[in-house]
Amino acid sequence: MKKKYMIGIICVLLVVAIILGILLYQKKQEYKQASENNYNMAFYELVNYVQNVETYLAKSLISSTPEHGAETLTNLWREANLAQTYLSRLPIESQELENTEKFLNQVSDYSYSLSRKNIYNESLSDDDFKNLKDLHSYSVDLENTLNQLSEDLNSGRFSWEELTNKGSVAFAQQVDNISKESFSNLEENFHEYSGLIYDGAFSEHLTNNEKKGLTGEDIEEEQAKQIAQDFIGKDNIKEISNLGFSENATVPSYDFSITGNEDENINISISKKGGHIVYMNSNRDVTSEMISQDEANQKGKEYLASKGFENMKETYYLKQEGVVTINYAAMQDDVIMYPDLIKVKVALDNGEVLGIETTGYLNNHTQRELANVKITKEEAKKNLNKDLDIQSESLAIIPTKWQTEILCYEFKGKVEDNEFLVYINCENGREEDVLVITNTPNGTLTN
Repeated sequence: MKKKYMIGIICVLLVVAIILGILLYQKKQEYKQASENNYNMAFYELVNYVQNVETYLAKSLISSTPEHGAETLTNLWREANLAQTYLSRLPIESQELENTEKFLNQVSDYSYSLSRKNIYNESLSDDDFKNLKDLHSYSVDLENTLNQLSEDLNSGRFSWEELTNKGSVAFAQQVDNISKESFSNLEENFHEYSGLIYDGAFSEHLTNNEKKGLTGEDIEEEQAKQIAQDFIGKDNIKEISNLGFSENATVPSYDFSITGNEDENINISISKKGGHIVYMNSNRDVTSEMISQDEANQKGKEYLASKGFENMKETYYLKQEGVVTINYAAMQDDVIMYPDLIKVKVALDNGEVLGIETTGYLNNHTQRELANVKITKEEAKKNLNKDLDIQSESLAIIPTKWQTEILCYEFKGKVEDNEFLVYINCENGREEDVLVITNTPNGTLTN
């Protein structure tokens, strides 16, 4: 009887297992089909938007008026952005697609910069049209490649599941088999394209930052360790440990962990090139606020000067848990250099500097030849909103989204209860940017 009972239980369990297996298989198939459908949708949307990019690039070559050109280029900017969105949804990671993404990104940025020229009623130059013609040629190559892949996808010669499971190796093998105009061939075209240098959105330094402030020769780890000890002060160090080399960081650097005399932990990074301080941070509890913001600003400025960073001006700050993080910008001939930023953490109990981060400064700092100011401050004011109550005026270098720089008049003012920063181009009087200043109990921020 007991044996029959056990056999019955086993049979029930087997039936349950089989049913669960079938259900799991069905769910897996449903998930697989849903993924295939999503990838198919993303791919065909990508094909559609790349076709639109090619069409608008062709139209931009024959636009004869700034008004029509602005409309065409704005549409081109939108379609290139949408193409990037759907490209990012495909389960492919390869150098070829990275270059495709770069191409679409730079088409988007460049078309946006040219549309601004048209909006200001400027006609495109011969160089602009030549650049657009080159871009159109590359877009045709990309469109042809995607159309070929579309045909092969429809015929079932490759599937998204294989690409997801096998990654870019499978993709490269399949592409090599299915398309004469493969991404490998397209890569050569993009290599030529990547060397083109444009003034503005297409500047080469968009993707190849030369790190102007990162000067000097490469150093070894032991040299970096010595620099780290000198920066903190040997008398303040109980122990120092090597954490290795961060090769893929924005600034390649040697990293160290330091135990201070009070057993506080300090992390510090020293750049391989030139042995510059990249980052230092010491965390400790700050339980009281004994110094003012102005005093903290001065403490940070004095600290920077002691470390070789002269002529720095405090800009914005954020206060959290008794510690204020202050942004300092370099000054040159009374002009604020906003790209050259250093962040400093100051404890509000005693003014001790707990941290510093110099990435912006190392990327951008250099002695600039300031552009000639072609319009007066009074002329620039004519382009301001008439309701802006101006509180301060200065000159400033501001960065653009394309990592170029513009010399501007900076006007700080209020409209009713709202504070603004307005930047007027010193060369042509254009309004380059408007920032809203947000004053909170914890800091002054902009957006």
